[in-house]
Amino acid sequence: MTMRPLVLLALAAVLAAGIGSAEGAGECARAIARVPQLARCAPAGRNPQSAPTAICCVAVRKVSMASPDCVCAVFLNDAFKLLGVKPEVALTIPKRCGIADCGG
Repeated sequence: MTMRPLVLLALAAVLAAGIGSAEGAGECARAIARVPQLARCAPAGRNPQSAPTAICCVAVRKVSMASPDCVCAVFLNDAFKLLGVKPEVALTIPKRCGIADCGG
């Protein structure tokens, strides 16, 4: 697969950017540090018709349980955008996983 090296490269970039930006994120720093774990959600964050994978939903559920008020902040983080994710689409992932609706 030719996409695998690109995904790994993007994940490395997300990890590098995510850790640095999480340091100044205050209350949501721990949740934002989990951005690399949510990399499997990137396809669902690009396309609103793409169903999130089970692995993606498990990761979202873990973030939601650890930091319920910060789930949406994770999907708005610049590090997550490095994967080509559209913020307005990514914000729908928790709801599509049957977890929580961002903003409500």
